[in-house]
Amino acid sequence: MFAYIKGVVEETAQDSIVLDHDGIGYFIYVPSTVLSQLPGKGVEVKIHTYFQVKEDGFSLFGFLSKEELELFKLLISVNGIGPKAGISILSVLSAEDLRFAIASEDDKAIAQAPGVGKKTAQRVIIDLKDKIDFVGAVESKLDAGEKNAISGARNDAILALSSLGYSQTESYKAVAEIENADEMDVESIIKEALKKLTFM
Repeated sequence: MFAYIKGVVEETAQDSIVLDHDGIGYFIYVPSTVLSQLPGKGVEVKIHTYFQVKEDGFSLFGFLSKEELELFKLLISVNGIGPKAGISILSVLSAEDLRFAIASEDDKAIAQAPGVGKKTAQRVIIDLKDKIDFVGAVESKLDAGEKNAISGARNDAILALSSLGYSQTESYKAVAEIENADEMDVESIIKEALKKLTFM
């Protein structure tokens, strides 16, 4: 019903804000990551919203970017994850960190969210893993000077190690630690990574 609401921040609370738009105050649930990025009260912001309809009433959930909103929608498509749990997860993990946690099967990171146990975190990973671009998630985690590091031979090596049974997180870490990997072929990177993985 509401794609977004543009208005002035009137109030903030632990998990919500009141946004004034043309004299109407919209109560919107937001993750703490959004609260920490708000410019402050009295400032106009654009909040991308999800409108929930239930028998006992309506609720709005808001985010500063479409990316966060789309990730929230993916989260609540998982059985057992409602909007409140989705907000909880996005309060402890940024959109970037959540994508990386899903892609790298890091259920511990997701389970940090209040009210989200290990089984629920694993269900999130199982249901959403194929919908998350692993390479893109890894690249977004890299420092600005390494943006192009995970490409070509390195990427192929990570995929090969994953197919051998190592988690994508382990594979990524092992490959990332190899010096001069950009000058090596896939086979050499895999050999070096396997040496590191035996000590992890």
